[in-house]
Amino acid sequence: VIVKAAKGAKAWEKAEDPIFALENGLPIDSQHYVDHYLEQPLSRIFEPIMKNPKELFTGDHTRAIAVSTPSSATGGMMRFAKKIKRCMGCKAALSPAAKDASLCEHCKGKEAEIYAASLNKANMLEDQFSALWTQCQRCQGSLHQDVLCTSRDCPIFYRRKKVQKDLTDAHDQLQRFAEEAW
Repeated sequence: VIVKAAKGAKAWEKAEDPIFALENGLPIDSQHYVDHYLEQPLSRIFEPIMKNPKELFTGDHTRAIAVSTPSSATGGMMRFAKKIKRCMGCKAALSPAAKDASLCEHCKGKEAEIYAASLNKANMLEDQFSALWTQCQRCQGSLHQDVLCTSRDCPIFYRRKKVQKDLTDAHDQLQRFAEEAW
């Protein structure tokens, strides 16, 4: 995949293994895919019927794409940033004194709701992963063995990897509740 990099960087400098990009949270260069995989083919299709098919991709009707926040994995100045825990409810920074806290003082009253929402998210991701895992087992020919598939041509492979990463994050979030003394 092509990941975001410095302006003017060559494509080979921005090319990255999809699994590595997924596991390390590298931002995908969506503009590259719009320009090369959508704009050019659609321009060729609409050339015979429109005077200027480039109008489809410029102007007020096009939407802005949010740029992801840099992380320590992407490098730069973020390597020097210190990561602090945030409230799972309102995302406010938690004080260093509250080492095991998962919620700020304002969200303590909604602890059950926030925990239930986190648990529901984890359950939904577990269901998705289970369905994808079963589909991979069927493709492999056995429902009783681990999936050994590494076919990077299969769209289910990447969906399974993405859901697996999201599920790990959801379990980590639930673990923050377990660390807190009830």
